[in-house]
Amino acid sequence: MEMTFFFSDRLVLLFDFWSVHSPTGLVLSVLVILLLSVLYEVVKMGKAKVLRRALLAVPPSFSQDTLLGPNEGDSGDGGGGDREDNGVQEHEAVQGRWFRYHVGQTLLHVVQVVVGYTLMLAVMSYNAWIFLGVVAGSALCYFLVYPLLWVDYGAVPSHPIQ
Repeated sequence: MEMTFFFSDRLVLLFDFWSVHSPTGLVLSVLVILLLSVLYEVVKMGKAKVLRRALLAVPPSFSQDTLLGPNEGDSGDGGGGDREDNGVQEHEAVQGRWFRYHVGQTLLHVVQVVVGYTLMLAVMSYNAWIFLGVVAGSALCYFLVYPLLWVDYGAVPSHPIQ
């Protein structure tokens, strides 16, 4: 097995059944790897978009402690039942939104890790065409998808990540 990059149309990629023996097979394999690389970048951008939405959905007045759970030692403000009920309902709504965004980010992270490791293993075939397919797919998708991150928000005067 080669341990340096080589240009060849014969290789076994990731699995025994993915055996390439012709230039046509190599082109198709590079195309599949390029699409996997595009998927990786789309998922990465999707995670950033979900994070941005999560930060915009949670009011800045809520601290991390508030999102993680109610303080058991709080005695309240001693009355104002309707105001307390509204505060509890708002707290639960914010907690629910935060949890949904967190689950979404977690699922996207798992997909990103699986696709990323698959691409890494493909590059470890040391076939230069496969490596170039990963690089080209990543560069192309980053160039096309990154501007879409800002389309929904326009010019936001106070960016929550700053």
